Parts: sequence; C-alpha cells; structure tokens
Amino acid sequence: MESLHITAPDAEDDLYSGFNEYPSTFSTKDIEKDEILQQALRSSYGKRIGVFTSKATPGMRFGTGMSVREPMTGFQLQDSVTRPMTAVRGAGYTSQKTAAQMFDPLNQASKMHAHSLEKIDDRPEDKVRRLERKITELIDESCVFNWKGDHRSALDKAKDASSKERSLIRMQEQTGLSDSHNLDLTFSVLFNLANQYALNEMYTESLNTYNVITKNKMFPNAHRLKVNMGNIYVKLGQYQKAVKMYRMALDQVPNTHKDLRIKITHNIGILFVKMGQYGEACSNFERIMNEKPDFKAGLHAIICYFAMDDKEKMRLGFQMLLDVPLDIDDEDRYISTSDDVSSNLLLEVIRNDSLRSLEREIKRIAERSILTAAKLIAPVIEDNFTAGYNWCVEAIKNSLYAPLAGDLEINRAVTLLKQGELPQAVDTLRAFEKKGSKVASTAATNCSFIYFLQGDIEQAEKSGEAAKEADGYNAGAYVNLGNCSLSRGELVRAKDLYTLALDNDASCVEAIYNLGLVTKQQGLFEESLEYFLKLHAIINHHPHVLYQLGHLHELIGDTEQAVDWFLQLLGIVPSDPGVLQKLGEIYDNENDKQQAYHYYFESYRHFPSNFVVLDWLGAYFVALHVSEKAVSFYRRAASMQPNEPKWRLLIGSCYRRSGNYQQALATYKHIHTDFPDNIECLKLLVRMCSDLGLKEASGYAMELKKAEKSKELRERIGSSRSGSRRSSGRSSRGGLSPSADSPLPPTRGGSGSQSSLPPPTRDSIRDSISSQRIAKMQLIESSGDPFSQQLRDIDASYSDPLGPLERPRTAAGSRRNFDDEFADEEIGDDLLPE
Repeated sequence: MESLHITAPDAEDDLYSGFNEYPSTFSTKDIEKDEILQQALRSSYGKRIGVFTSKATPGMRFGTGMSVREPMTGFQLQDSVTRPMTAVRGAGYTSQKTAAQMFDPLNQASKMHAHSLEKIDDRPEDKVRRLERKITELIDESCVFNWKGDHRSALDKAKDASSKERSLIRMQEQTGLSDSHNLDLTFSVLFNLANQYALNEMYTESLNTYNVITKNKMFPNAHRLKVNMGNIYVKLGQYQKAVKMYRMALDQVPNTHKDLRIKITHNIGILFVKMGQYGEACSNFERIMNEKPDFKAGLHAIICYFAMDDKEKMRLGFQMLLDVPLDIDDEDRYISTSDDVSSNLLLEVIRNDSLRSLEREIKRIAERSILTAAKLIAPVIEDNFTAGYNWCVEAIKNSLYAPLAGDLEINRAVTLLKQGELPQAVDTLRAFEKKGSKVASTAATNCSFIYFLQGDIEQAEKSGEAAKEADGYNAGAYVNLGNCSLSRGELVRAKDLYTLALDNDASCVEAIYNLGLVTKQQGLFEESLEYFLKLHAIINHHPHVLYQLGHLHELIGDTEQAVDWFLQLLGIVPSDPGVLQKLGEIYDNENDKQQAYHYYFESYRHFPSNFVVLDWLGAYFVALHVSEKAVSFYRRAASMQPNEPKWRLLIGSCYRRSGNYQQALATYKHIHTDFPDNIECLKLLVRMCSDLGLKEASGYAMELKKAEKSKELRERIGSSRSGSRRSSGRSSRGGLSPSADSPLPPTRGGSGSQSSLPPPTRDSIRDSISSQRIAKMQLIESSGDPFSQQLRDIDASYSDPLGPLERPRTAAGSRRNFDDEFADEEIGDDLLPE
C-alpha cells in the first residue's frame, strides 16, 4: 500500500499565477477576431456608469477642496496609487498608472472635464457678477463721455446701464438671490442717469429719476439730491418749487455739515432776490453772516438793502462786510530774506503754487466785493455824492482793508468823469501825485489820459512821465506816452514806447493794438499783421481787430482772405454800413457787380445817407440802362446837399436818358434858377432848347457867354494873387477823407469842372428831332435876329455827365468805366454865384 506525501507550497508561488499564461498558439492579434471577448467588451462599456450621476444644484460648493466621486471606470482623474481592478495586463490595466498614462481609448476624461467646467460657469452667482461688472463699466464709460463733453453718448451709456440693471434685478428674483442685491450699484445707475438727463436738458425725465431715488428709503443720504432737483427747477424758472426743494434738503442736512447748509441757504436767498422778495432774501443772507461771514453773502445783503432803500442797513451791512476776516497769512513769507540757494528755490516754487493761487483768488473776491459795495452805496447813503464817498473811504481806512481806500478814491474820480465833472475829477487824481505808490501811478495814468482826450499833449506827456516814475512797470503809462508821440508824428519813438509797455505787461492789448497801427502807418503790413493776429488770439472776435486784419490782407493783395475776415466781422456786426460798403468795394474791384450791388444796397439800407454809396448805386443802374431807378438815389443825395448842383444835374441826365425830355428840361431850369452862374447847367439848357427848337436857347446862350467871361475874369484875378485857394476850396467839400484805417473811400469829384473829352457827335435824340424844329432853327438864322449870330459864335457843346447814350447793355465793366462816365461832372465852388 502506497503512502501519500503532502508537500508545502513554495513561498515564491504567485497567487494569480497561470492567469497570464496563454498557449503558444494564441496571439494578441487574434483579440479582434475573438467574438466572445469583443462581445464582453461591448457589454462592459455599454453598462458603465458615468462620472456624475446627477446635475449640479445651487447648493453644491465648488472650489479647491471639492471632492469628486471616483468614477466606475478603469481610469482616474487624480494621480494616486490604487488597487488594480484586474491582473489582465493585455486589457490595459496596471497596478499603478499616472494620469498621462491612463487607458482612455474614447477620450472620455477630457470631455468630462470640459463638461464639469461648463456647469461651474453657468451658475447664477457667476452670471450676476458678470452682469454687475458690465453695469459698472457702462457707468464708467458714461462718466468719461460726460467729462469729454459728449453728453449724448454719456446719456446712451447711462440708459444702457439702467436697462441692464433692471435685467439683473429680474434675474436675482427668478433665482432666489434677491437678498444679495447691490443697492449701491442701483443708486449709482439711477443717479448717473438723472444727471445725464439734466445735462441733455431733459429736465422732466431727470426729475422723475430723482424722485425714484429720493422716495426709496433704502438709499442713504438721498435727501441731498433735493438740491439737484432745486437746481433743475431754477433752470425751468419755477422758483417757488426750487425754494421748496432747497428747504426740504436744508431740513434733512444735519447741523454738523455747516458748509453745505450755508450754500443751500445762499441759494434760497438768491431765489428770493430773483422773485423780488428782498426782505426774505435779507433774512437768509443775515443768517449766513451770523453763522459764518462770507464776502458774497455780505455783498448780496447790501444789494438787497439798496433795493429796499434802507440807508441805515446799508451802512450796517457795509461795516459787517469790512469785518469779514480774510484768513490769509502775511505775504512777506514769499519774499526772500536770505542768501540760501535752497530756501530761495523753495520760495520760488511756492510763490505760484495752487495754494498761492487760491489765496490770490480769495483776496480778489474780497477786494471786488468791498469796492462794488462802496460804489453802490456811496451815492445814496448821504445827501450828496461826495459825502457818501468820504464816509466809505473813512470806513475802509479804519478796517483791515485800508489799502483799498486809494482804489476807491480813483474810482470816485472816474465816476466824476462819467458825470461830466471834469475839474473835480482832475483835482481828485492830482491829490495822489505826492504819494509814491502804485495808486499814485494809476492816478497819474488817468490824468494823462484825460489831458490827451482834451488835446493837451504836453500836459498829458508830463502826467505820463509822472506815472512812469511812480511805477516803472506801469504799462498804461508807456501806452499814454506812446500815444502822445504818435499824435506828434514820431512813429519810431511811439513804437519803442509801445514795445516797452508790452515788455512790462505781455497781455496789454492796448499796446499790441497801437503797435499794429504804427507799423501799418509805416507801411510794414506784414509786421502789423503779426501784431493783430496775436491780438486776435488774445481777444477773439473783436470788431476792430477783425477789421484791421481784413484791411491789412486787402493792402497786401490777399483779397480772398480779406473777404473772409470781413465776413467774420459782418457776423458780429451785421448792420455795420462801413463793413458792407467795404465788401461792396472789394467785389466791385473784382468785377463781380452782382455781389457788389448786394453789399452796397445793404449798406444803403442800414445807412441811407452815405453819398459814396448813393453815387455808386446810381451809376450801377445807369450802367444797366435803367436810369429811372437811379433817380431815387440822386434825389436823396440832393435833398441832403441842396446847395450841391451835382446831384440835380445827374437827375436831369437820368430823365434825358430815359426819354423824359420835358422833365429833364424842367430840372435844368430849376437848377439854373438856383445857380444862375453854373456853366454846365447853361450848356445843357442851350443844347436841350436847341434840340427841342425852343426860343429860350438864345437867351441861355447869352447867359452862358457872360458866365464864361466872368469865370475867365475870376481866373485871371486868382492867378495874379499869391496862393490860389481854388484847389483848397475843392478839397474842403463834404465827404469822408481817405485814410488807411477808414472803412469808407473818398467821394467822387463834383460836376463843376468842364469836361476834357471832345464833344460827342449827334446822338439818337438829335437824330429824332422833327423837321418842324429844323425849320424853326432855319427861320431864326435867316430872320436877321441879332442873337442868331451870337448863337452861332457860342460854343454850346457839352458832355453828358452820365456819358454817351448808346453804351453796351452790360454791368460787367470795371469801376474805371463808371469813373470815365462821370469824369466831366466836377463842379467847382468857384463857379457858384457869389
């Protein structure tokens, strides 16, 4: 009988040995052909459970500490050591695999990760945050557009922010996040929208938005917006509602905010002044002066007292104004007292810093308020003007603002000058001559200007020198001295003085303007143009500067630019006849008669007494062969100069050219009656009577001969005398003298001088004379009339003042053609009856 032997297992035997051992005939390439294995794999993947078995809810927390449930698959999201699911290595499983070495043939890990991130971003809290950020960005953009001045774009951004804010509220209500609503964001949106409505003058919409804010109890400090609503009512002119809003805001502002309460009270006082309730306004201003004295409130209170004609309160209010502290330290701290370079540099820096600028502004407001109040109450608080000014001067001298007394004295002199009391004004200014201060220099400058206006150039120059000695940096003194030199014709010295004034004060517009005039008179048009362009940059759209710029461009030949400057000037003074006439001249020289007529007629419409314009308009219609329209212009000129036969001769010529011979003859007879020695009129009468076959021709011929002999006699007597006054008599007649700065050109010559042109041939009028007139003339010649021989001996030739009858029917001729047509119109004073 055999015995059994039981052996112990080897320690190195593997628990799973044998499972990975395949027959030698089996190959991994046969896996795809193994139907049983492929069916098992398909069933395994089809029943696999996904990573997330349910959707994320709002209550779930996401973050760095979030734990993800391990998926029931053969791969892991985290790099960790896990127990192997199986030992079959051929299926792709191992005991340790990294995330980069995971078996994932269908790429499910990346899809699962993207899906999880998408779920995280779609949370309501994230959507709310994104929308809040977008609303904040829109508010910022609206503020930026408002700062740039683009109010329309700012309003559009504000509306967009308001629309998105409403969408945000609806989203929070739907998702149950109403408790996390941002009230500050809502307040910002509404306040910005209301402000943009107001800036775009949509006041009703702005008020409605402000009402929404102020009625919401959740907004802190919303009561201050009542001030904004009051400002809107002021713009609308509804002062009662504005006062109501201001008072509601004042009631809700705590007493600790004193500055805000004072500003609101000041606004209430101003509104009462606009409504004429001066008593209520005074009570508000007095409340300000009692709580925190202010220069503006004190000045406004004095204005109200002045409106109520309360002299006692005016004095009391002025004293209260003088008691207001200036709260400015001693200015000596800005003066260097040592040789230390670092301290001097520090003083140089702080001398013009923002704090120093603020102190200057406060001081300027104080001085302006005190001087304005003194000038207002001085004429009424006492029985006379001088006593009132003396009281104000004494009150100022006894206060902290004693240096202002001198300025008030100078203002008193200026007021006396305006009232026509010139001696008292000069005496007041002379009282400062012995004082070596800037006030004395100002007084001497005013005295110099007064003497200059009076024509006392010598005394004006003495006062100007005194002003310069009192203050070497007084630009006005140099300007007055330059004016004195200019009046003497010393252009070089005047230019030097104006340059000194400009060196002391670069913004002295008087010196710049006078420099432009001096260089213009010297013929330095380019340099003069530079000065006036500089002045135009300082004071835009000043009429005198624009005219000089236009005239200078005309002088240098730049007609197009000259027209541009004159058109700008015309936009400021559209009814100035001189500018209109200047434009007419320019277009006339450019042969643009239509535009020239437009501006000449506009000049005539605004100033119908300009003889140059009347003459041009009459010549214009004569050139168009519409002589009957020219009669009205010449008749107006004749009515203004009844002793000038020129205009009446032109009227007669217009009648003759229009075919109204009887009216023309009657006009010449009236002229002969008033001016019996007018040779030109007698020639016209002789020719008209001869053409019409009238017997008066011989009589007028005799008178013409006598007038010519008388003229020759006067010429012989005048030539024998030393210094004939004939030329001076002609140049002293009415009309504007030509000047470089005058916008009006000189008038044309008269019609007294005889024409140098040869006698014209017989025109159409003489050709149309009937045979009856010719028979009458032959009868006179054959009758042995004693006057007939004289009539033949007299030269009765004449030239029409308006030129030949037959001229081209066009107005495109140059101005020289018009002058040639009127070249024989001059009538000297030596031909008038003595």
